[in-house]
Amino acid sequence: MKQQFDYVDIFKKEEYPCIMKYIYVKDSEGFVVKKPINKIEPGEVQISKEEFRKLSGDDYYEEHFTHGGKREGAGRKMKFGQKLEYQIRVTAEEKAFIAYAREHHFDYAKAMK
Repeated sequence: MKQQFDYVDIFKKEEYPCIMKYIYVKDSEGFVVKKPINKIEPGEVQISKEEFRKLSGDDYYEEHFTHGGKREGAGRKMKFGQKLEYQIRVTAEEKAFIAYAREHHFDYAKAMK
């Protein structure tokens, strides 16, 4: 699906000028990019989405990394061995009440009836 572009051909085939259409192109140096149709430069070749994903490294990224950025080791690390800690901002009185309610199995629903 490689095709050289000419500005005249692109704008004649445009059906909906108000909707921005994107295509995947490869330039003369081999770089791939997703561009709007009206930003295509002469000498760029249209490629398929699959070829774009392969050349840009997106397929490799999805296969090898599950979270974070594209760099190896990027993103938030999973901490399986540590227990989650919650931080709540309360006054000393509220903290004492929460501790009391937990010790004595205070049922809030019953108290509100």
